[in-house]
Amino acid sequence: MEQEVTVKINDKMAGAYAKGYPLITKEAVESSEALKTEGAIVHLTDKRGRFLAKGYYGKQNKGLGWVLTRDAEEAIDQSFIERILAAAVQRRKTYFDDPETTAFRVFNGEGDGFGGLTIDYFDGFYMISWYSEGIYTFKELVVAALEQVVNAKGIYEKKRFDTKGQYIDDDDFVTGQRGEFPLIVKENGVNFAVYLNDGAMTGIFLDQRDVRNTIKEKYAKGKTVLNTFSYTGAFSVAAALGGAVKTTSVDLAKRSSSKTIEQFSVNGIDYESQDILVMDVFNYFKYAKRKELAFDLVILDPPSFARSKKYTFSTSKDYTDLMKQAIAITEKNGVIVASTNSASFDMKKFKGFIDKAFKDLGKKYSIVEEFTLPSDFRVQKEFKAGDYLKVLFVKLK
Repeated sequence: MEQEVTVKINDKMAGAYAKGYPLITKEAVESSEALKTEGAIVHLTDKRGRFLAKGYYGKQNKGLGWVLTRDAEEAIDQSFIERILAAAVQRRKTYFDDPETTAFRVFNGEGDGFGGLTIDYFDGFYMISWYSEGIYTFKELVVAALEQVVNAKGIYEKKRFDTKGQYIDDDDFVTGQRGEFPLIVKENGVNFAVYLNDGAMTGIFLDQRDVRNTIKEKYAKGKTVLNTFSYTGAFSVAAALGGAVKTTSVDLAKRSSSKTIEQFSVNGIDYESQDILVMDVFNYFKYAKRKELAFDLVILDPPSFARSKKYTFSTSKDYTDLMKQAIAITEKNGVIVASTNSASFDMKKFKGFIDKAFKDLGKKYSIVEEFTLPSDFRVQKEFKAGDYLKVLFVKLK
């Protein structure tokens, strides 16, 4: 049986927990001394000892754990997990029924009732991501519940909670049959090669599905496209299939080249007719400006934080400057797809970064498309930070 502890919530936050706020934060608890054992069940009370909620202790970058129920008597056991998993699967019925999309999120942490845990679906295989040592103590219960609720070919896991901030790289296979990789999944009819057994990343960010489809259907035809921080080139593939004249993919990681070639190849695209460059994006901007290169569509989807030999990039500090560099190599009436997955600021502030870039350069623009997380990435209205994705299609005037 899990250890159970009680912590008191300060008056400032007690009302928020009573209304459904899910994250147990250091700032909210009067004292965190009782929180010693990862995975312990935590009873939250107000300063007068009145029950507010029950959750678990699992330290991660966002906080100290997550609320799971507002019923003091409800047990956090396998049947509890089965209930919330079954509800999550039912919410994704339209995804399961769509033969053109075979990769999506099945369970999105606190949005589906259990923070610190996500489950993604890849053509019959399921991948569980654990975000703290605390949530990992529930592994046996979660895996058993998942096997009861779905018919999985196989289950894989990603442990994303090393105390040094590094991915725990060991065998990611959990149970069922092992997959043969790359596994080819579909997204709105587009093929993507994914790996569930190859470190922290799978090869595709599922939260950008709607953005990729919009590029393919509305913005790529007849255009030259620059995809910066391109990872495995998924945006480039979408653009090429949408009729782009040419795509240029730029990423500093050496393996990005072979991964991008693979994504083009599984879609029958001649990768040699596209440009795939392994280089620092900031150096590429300088190179493109020097060569007087300009693109009709520029995609900016940097990591929240990145470091190279010459540059350190932080979204909250440096996105405006990044945007300025993109504007300099975008054609008149061209479009910049400005994206960030940083949860440290909201859409209003992100729009402020874009606005400042244009104002500093004395240029005009309009926002023609706006995206947040797709529907399978369910968010809780009481926890706005959970809706981390912000994407703007910005048209130069």
